[in-house]
Amino acid sequence: MKSAKRQFDPQMFLAKVGVGKTITKYRKGRIIYAQGEEADKIFYIQSGAVKVTVVSEQGKEAVVGILNPSQFFGEGCLNGQTVRIGTAKALEECLVTSITRKAMLAALRKQPAFSELFVTYLVTRSNRTEEDLIDQLFNSSEKRLARLLLLLAISERMRSQRRSMLRSVKQPWRR
Repeated sequence: MKSAKRQFDPQMFLAKVGVGKTITKYRKGRIIYAQGEEADKIFYIQSGAVKVTVVSEQGKEAVVGILNPSQFFGEGCLNGQTVRIGTAKALEECLVTSITRKAMLAALRKQPAFSELFVTYLVTRSNRTEEDLIDQLFNSSEKRLARLLLLLAISERMRSQRRSMLRSVKQPWRR
């Protein structure tokens, strides 16, 4: 009798240490990677929030992203980027999985469920970036501010729901 092949779980893959993967806890304010450093890993946020910034040659800093749990960052190395074009910093205590370029490419090739999760994430982020660009080009500052506040409220609501779910899992007697 053949044993059933275990189904690949992308979330479980990202939550465990393995070949080419490490999990690190970052304190608030700690730099995860800095602009100009070697780009050889992809990162996945298990908990916490990360700010990604870019500094111009003139010293002007721009925030290019605020990332939350279940989001990837640093994926430019998959497309030939050899150095980081920005800096990633923990906005609060974070638990982050780092995956080497080699391990990530292997997982994408061998695990269709993981590939689907990652491609869905990339397309969603690409759409969001496009919406942000359109917003900047065509909307008044008042409309842009309103949109930003709405997106922040949605993000905070999702984070609050996650915290509530974690508390109920950690304290089952309070259900």
